Amino acid sequence: MSYAFEIAKTISIGSFLSYGLACLFSTHMVVEFERFGLSGYRRLTGAFEVAGALGLVVGTLFPSVLVAASGGLSLLMAIGVGVRFYAGDSFPQSLPALLFLGLNTFILNEALKAI
Repeated sequence: MSYAFEIAKTISIGSFLSYGLACLFSTHMVVEFERFGLSGYRRLTGAFEVAGALGLVVGTLFPSVLVAASGGLSLLMAIGVGVRFYAGDSFPQSLPALLFLGLNTFILNEALKAI
């Protein structure tokens, strides 16, 4: 795998692990999910993000897990982009979700090439 792939994977692991834990334990995230009207999905979203990050780690040894984790995180971010636009967030506010969608789609594409 390329350096770009490894860097993308490392960024994604760190980001989703920290953001997922914040979803599970941060009061700021309670407010954010209330703003979206999705309070009941905060813990589930956090669990998916932590699981996706751990899946990227495990995927180093098991390529099928890497495909599933990066695909799941891509789907999660596609939904996140939709939620942000639906909530009326501006493009700059939505940009992180778009970037992580692209990042995980890149990881997925590279993982599929390796199988």
